[in-house]
Formats: sequence, structure tokens, C-alpha cells
Amino acid sequence: MAHAATRGRCVWLNAGDGGAQLAWLEPDDVSLTYDATRREVTRHASGRRDVIGDDIFTVLAAELAAGLPEDRWFGYFGYAARTDLPARTDRELPDAVWMRPSRIERLDLPGASPSAGGGGPPGSTPGWYRAAFEAVQEHLHAGNSYEVNLTYRARERSALSPLEVFERLWALNPAPYASYLHHDVPGARAFLAGSSPERFARIDAMRSLEAKPIKGTMPRGETTAEDAAAAERLRTDQKFRSENLMIVDLLRHDLAQVCEVGSVQVPSLMAVESYASVHQLVSTVRGRLRPEVRTLDALRALFPAGSMTGAPKLRTMQIIDEVERTPRGAYSGALGWISADGRADLGVIIRTVMTDGSGAYTLGTGGGITVQSDVDEEFAESQWKAERLLRALQG
Repeated sequence: MAHAATRGRCVWLNAGDGGAQLAWLEPDDVSLTYDATRREVTRHASGRRDVIGDDIFTVLAAELAAGLPEDRWFGYFGYAARTDLPARTDRELPDAVWMRPSRIERLDLPGASPSAGGGGPPGSTPGWYRAAFEAVQEHLHAGNSYEVNLTYRARERSALSPLEVFERLWALNPAPYASYLHHDVPGARAFLAGSSPERFARIDAMRSLEAKPIKGTMPRGETTAEDAAAAERLRTDQKFRSENLMIVDLLRHDLAQVCEVGSVQVPSLMAVESYASVHQLVSTVRGRLRPEVRTLDALRALFPAGSMTGAPKLRTMQIIDEVERTPRGAYSGALGWISADGRADLGVIIRTVMTDGSGAYTLGTGGGITVQSDVDEEFAESQWKAERLLRALQG
């Protein structure tokens, strides 16, 4: 993978079947970046920068339509990528990066050495988090939202390169949507190293659209008995189950906007899935796209992931914009690939560190808040979700 990174623009994605996709760009290959503050989509190729639009979904759809059937684009949409939804813009990284590589290879996955356990004891809950939590509770009790995904940023400096951070993160915390994105272009630098377990959306050759929202997380136990008890608590706890059900209802609504009537189903509700450091409560929502709906139309309708906003989406995003202290940037967005033949597979950008290459890294963490939530428990959850990311940065 290191040789691809020397080209300046590349991406590595876990393919989920024991292999990985490595794609990289030559100088005359095209990449797109989006600045939500300026509302500018910029096209990068052969050292040139040209502003070609104001909506990344529209521009990317046009590029796919104009290209070859075998074209495949790799990249991400940041949280503020949709111009019609309330989200603060981020000046640290582009709000979207998409790349059309001329070289794509299949690779064996690098070695991983996962271990159980969710990290050390959390610190005390700081006042700024308590204030944000109380503001969320006021909105919940007023009926403005049923669930709010409250997040915050952590910042760390590291002497490690972004690629070294990703290699450490993969060894510590392998995940289905592990990814590394490298866009080393002056004025539009973005490096993401992630180990996300959550599917944002997959569209297959039969135009079946599937999302797998995660709501409900427990750290792995240190012993077999503790681990089994943690999984059972996750499976039966009423707070976790109500959180998950609210997001499933939101996803059913989102899919119904673009899927054939009667095709939206929930084939799996609240299944416990176990990963290196956590157990997660995962549901599957599936539908069949209507004939006139393009892939980018469907992805836009679902974006951002309901698990990262809460319900209802628009009003809850307004609350998030009010109570969170910093923009989310790429965090809470979606990263993966989109093919000109209509297929796509993207994960939610969680468990991910981000940098512009300066040695300063940011990561987002948080969780869903309902009227049943406890402030200290929620802050503790946000800390152990971030624990392996911080370990990867510490070298």
C-alpha cells in the first residue's frame, strides 16, 4: 500500500471477503473535492484545479453518467455534504473527496491481532458535555426529537504518518468497513484512517438497497463470562432496543422515498454483532429501488446516516447544530465506492481519525441520547469507543 500512497491519491478498502481493494490515481486521473463553506466542487487532474459545480452529489452523478460502465469512484461524503440540511461546515478537510482511479488491485488483508476488552476506566464527565447533554434532554422532553446523536471531537498530535496510524488501527481493531483514504493535493489534503463496523448503504446489481444501522454498543468483557453477559445485556436492555427501533423506523422512511412500494423490509431486527472491542446491536433495512431512481439519488436520500443524527432527521440535525461545539467534518459521513453500473457500497464514517497531514489528528465520538439516558454512562461510552483510535495514534 505504501507504493500507492507515493502517487498522492489512493484508497484502501476492506472488501469484506478476506481481501481488500487498493486503488490509486495517476497524475492525469480525476478527483473531486467539495468545500461546503464556498459551495464549490473542484475537479483535480494533471495539476489543474477547476471549479465545476456547487453540489457534490449532482457533479458525481454527472461524472458517472458520462464515464465508462466499468468506472468506479472511491471516496467520502462528509457530514455537511448535503446543501439542503443544517450542518456546520469544516475548514480542516474537504467536505467530500471522490477519486476515479486508473489502477485497482485486489490484495490480501494485512495481519490483525484483535483482543477483547473495551479499554481502561473512563474519566469523569466534563462540564461542557453535561451542558450539551442537558440541552438535548430539554429538546427531548419538549417533544422536538425522540433521539439525538450527541458527538464531540477529540484532538491529538502524533509523529506517525496517516498510513502508519491506519496500519496500527487495523491491527488493533479490524472491522468490516475499515478504510484508508489518502488525498495529498495542495489546498485539498485529506487523510482518513478508519475501522468502521457500520454499513451506510449497499446497492447491488439487482438494485436492492440495504442499510445496516447500529444503535446500541457495549464493550467486550475481559473474560468469557463477562463477555457473554455484556452481549446479553445489549440484546435485552430496553434503552438500547428503543434507540435501535427509532432508527430503524427512520431508515424505513428514508428507503421508502426511493424504493418501490411494498419492497421495504426489515429482515433482521436488533441482532448482536461482535467485533474486536465491542458488541453492537445491528438491524438490517432493505428495499428495491424504483426504476427512475439513480444511485446518487438513493444515497442522497439516506444521507447522513440516521444512526448518526437521530429522529426525526431534519429537526434533530437542527438540535445537533445548536448543541455541539464543533463541526463534524468527515465524521458521521459515508465512505466507500460507487460504480457507473449502479452498484455501490459505503460505510458510516465512525471509529475514524482524520488529518490534513500536519501531524494534528481529529476524531469524533459520541452516542444516541434518549430521555432514558444517563449522562455519565453516555460519556463513558463515548470514551471507550475512541480508546483504540487513541492507542493507534500513540505509537
